[in-house]
Amino acid sequence: MKRYPAYDPPEYVGWEPDIRLLDSFRTILSEVPARASVIEQLDDDALLGLYRGLLRFRLHDIALKRWVKRGVISKAWLGTGEEAVTVGVVHALRRYPGGDVVAPMIRNAGACAEMGIPMADLLRSYLGTADAPTRGRDLHLGDFERGVVAPISMVGSVSTVVNGYALAFKRRSEDRVAVTWIGDGSTKSGEVHEALNFAAVQRLPVIFVIQNNQVALGTHLSQHHRSADFSGWGAAYGMPAHGVDGNNVLDVHAAAVEAVAECREGRGPAMILAETFRMGGHATHDEREARQMMSPDLFQRWGRRDPVGQYEEYLAHLGRPLAPAGVEQGPSEDAVQWNRSLMRAVEAEVIQEVDTAETDALESREASVPEPGLHEDLECYG
Repeated sequence: MKRYPAYDPPEYVGWEPDIRLLDSFRTILSEVPARASVIEQLDDDALLGLYRGLLRFRLHDIALKRWVKRGVISKAWLGTGEEAVTVGVVHALRRYPGGDVVAPMIRNAGACAEMGIPMADLLRSYLGTADAPTRGRDLHLGDFERGVVAPISMVGSVSTVVNGYALAFKRRSEDRVAVTWIGDGSTKSGEVHEALNFAAVQRLPVIFVIQNNQVALGTHLSQHHRSADFSGWGAAYGMPAHGVDGNNVLDVHAAAVEAVAECREGRGPAMILAETFRMGGHATHDEREARQMMSPDLFQRWGRRDPVGQYEEYLAHLGRPLAPAGVEQGPSEDAVQWNRSLMRAVEAEVIQEVDTAETDALESREASVPEPGLHEDLECYG
């Protein structure tokens, strides 16, 4: 994808594929037979759908960062570098009215887009316009019709809320699953532990994605977590735990498909343990502090594992020309170039989508100003 020196992390601007990391990217996909089977069954539309989701999420964040630099908003909470943990999971769900339910953290904004909330509405919520899903209230948006529960500022607290959804699904015998993401920092919340235990005891159809991005606000994982990772948590709470490379969207997706199947078959709940990295600060206002606090080598190491760049290389070297619905298959001898051209076309479409959404949102800032003192019941909050 195109790189943006003014907005991308510096490690992404001159990104080049690392052969060893790409070999590892491919190898990990064959290590678990059940996951390998899931990946083998993905058609080309599904493969490119994951790519579209990664791009949409990345460009959403770039649009917000551009607004910060222009003074349109004061700061933004970005998921740059963590996109695969969100997109891979959501694409394993049923995304339609009456389907599955997700409760994202604010850093999982890509989940909202992949569940069907228009990009313009995501951006309007940052601007606080009256025509945003939150009707100007704040930027924690949800949409019940699309199965998105609004985030809670006390990160981790929403884990108890998704238990309520999952319990309702179970009691009504509905074939539905609830999902939430929990940051490594918010695993220290008492509510999270209560939620994990309650879900396990009640055997609820809920998936908890432990999104370990290595840092909680300004506190590195090693300062608040005794173990090196969360690998023992599944056994501790009595539920299956699927460890994944959080920068490999196919590994995340295949594990999510497994976890969803477990829940639908009454074997829930399940955990997904994703190792990833936040390529910035807690928000745009403290990126410099984050880089001063953490080793430059750490940013360099994770920067080489850009989830978008790695997946692009995987698709380019798939070994055959991609042929999504409505597109005639290209020549086998030029498969790499053909696949790259398809990805460029997808990128052009997503850029247009985000640019149009940005224009619409900025127009709303002028034309749809909330009335002072107006308090309405908001469907996205219940």
